[in-house]
Amino acid sequence: MSKGRTTLRVDKILSHLGLATRSDSKKLVKQGRILVNGLVIKDSGLQVDPYHDKIELDGEPVLYREFVYIMLHKPAGVVSATEDNRDRTVIDLLPPQFRAFSPFPVGRLDKDTEGLLLLTNDGQLAHDLLSPRKHVPKTYYAEVQGAVGDAEAVRFEQGVDIGEGYVTLPAKLEVLERVGTEEATVSRILLTISEGKFHQVKRMFEAVGSKVLYLKRVSMGALKLDESLPKGAFRELTEEELASLR
Repeated sequence: MSKGRTTLRVDKILSHLGLATRSDSKKLVKQGRILVNGLVIKDSGLQVDPYHDKIELDGEPVLYREFVYIMLHKPAGVVSATEDNRDRTVIDLLPPQFRAFSPFPVGRLDKDTEGLLLLTNDGQLAHDLLSPRKHVPKTYYAEVQGAVGDAEAVRFEQGVDIGEGYVTLPAKLEVLERVGTEEATVSRILLTISEGKFHQVKRMFEAVGSKVLYLKRVSMGALKLDESLPKGAFRELTEEELASLR
């Protein structure tokens, strides 16, 4: 993001950051609670440079930014959408100050799938990460029915038909362990794919005669899920994490 000289209205800055509505800003100005470069302002429509002028609200600095980048540990039961008439969405998990940026999920995870989901209002970054031409790798941890092994790994590497005549791009399967009895074996695996077809991981295992019992995305490109984040929790990306996505 460029930080060259630019000007915006004070009330627009506060609104964009979710700190105050336009009408609230007028009241704050009348109460003398907004300062620019140390001076109390008289007009909420005052044009300022958000990157170079010092803006304060109730003595606290107002740090402007155009974009927001959020790592969410998506829990099962919420949908990867900005709004839904029936279910709770990933946006509903954010507080108002982040919803004010109008973020959206980059890609989607099924309702019952957990794990890493990036939320942002940076359309260009989202486009780059989702572009079929970029083949950004996405790694999933899964628990699947049956004893998955070398045969499935070879098939995934070759690409499998997941229906409607679509053959997947080469994918990497790593078997971590197998648990359970011979009659009821569960394989714990990592699968890395470079595309994002609807229900792709589930359909890939169905194509080789297995079934996904649990699914969690653990990475997207160079971005890895912060395992210290509880399900449903979020944090903003670090500078290093953001740089790794560009």
